[in-house]
Amino acid sequence: MDKRAPWIRPVVALIVTAAFFLPLYLVLANVFKNGDDITTSPASLPLPPTLDNLTNVFDRPDNLFVNGLINSVTITLLSIVILTVVSAMLGHYLARSRSHAARITMLFLLAGLMIPPQVILVPVTDILQLTGMMATLQGLVAFNVGYYVPFGVFVFSGFIRTVPLELEESAAMDGAGRWRTFWQVVFPLLRPATVSVLIFLGVWIWNDFLNPLIILGPAGGTTVTVGVYRAIGEHQTNYGQVFGLMFLAALPVLIFYLLLQRHFVKGLTGGAVKG
Repeated sequence: MDKRAPWIRPVVALIVTAAFFLPLYLVLANVFKNGDDITTSPASLPLPPTLDNLTNVFDRPDNLFVNGLINSVTITLLSIVILTVVSAMLGHYLARSRSHAARITMLFLLAGLMIPPQVILVPVTDILQLTGMMATLQGLVAFNVGYYVPFGVFVFSGFIRTVPLELEESAAMDGAGRWRTFWQVVFPLLRPATVSVLIFLGVWIWNDFLNPLIILGPAGGTTVTVGVYRAIGEHQTNYGQVFGLMFLAALPVLIFYLLLQRHFVKGLTGGAVKG
């Protein structure tokens, strides 16, 4: 097929690239464009460019972006740290255990990957109401840990199977307990898997919109993604500020990915290419 029509593959690649690049171009172009130019010609180049949209975001009297940034950083960091610790320990136990209970637990966790968070949002809010954690950052962190731990266990357990069991047996012969063996022998070898979990879960939690909107509510604060939604007024919208908020909201997680992406692919494929 390629020999008869060699132009098909480049054309398809170009179309797919354009489809992914167009939203990014619109954001980047309109961030540095005057508000009137955004509504009249959103696809045009920002000539001359301006930083007014970004400065106006920081000059808002309600500090929408700053408060949202603090909440997003707090929620994301707490969630991914707790998730990494819990997922690594549980993944290690399930990967090394041969009991029927461990297999049933793994199947139960894998089933959790198939359930969209919107399906369980109503019972989750009921539980948070009963525990007094509704409209709090702690409640949102608890929801993130409970919902995303199956993914972390799935990645860690697959990678742990590539770690030779003899290393743990040698540590046990030297007098190390299971706790010390895991944290001093096994966990340092899980760096690629840890980075993969941090990137995936960090991006998912940072970009989450519906769960912070419902769980935090108006009284519980806002995140950067919810802040973009709240910047859109009912009768009038400052599109310059909206694009500025979108750009600033995406910038931290992009930097986070670029800093850790060196170990990303290795962490995803490590559990798949070895026994």
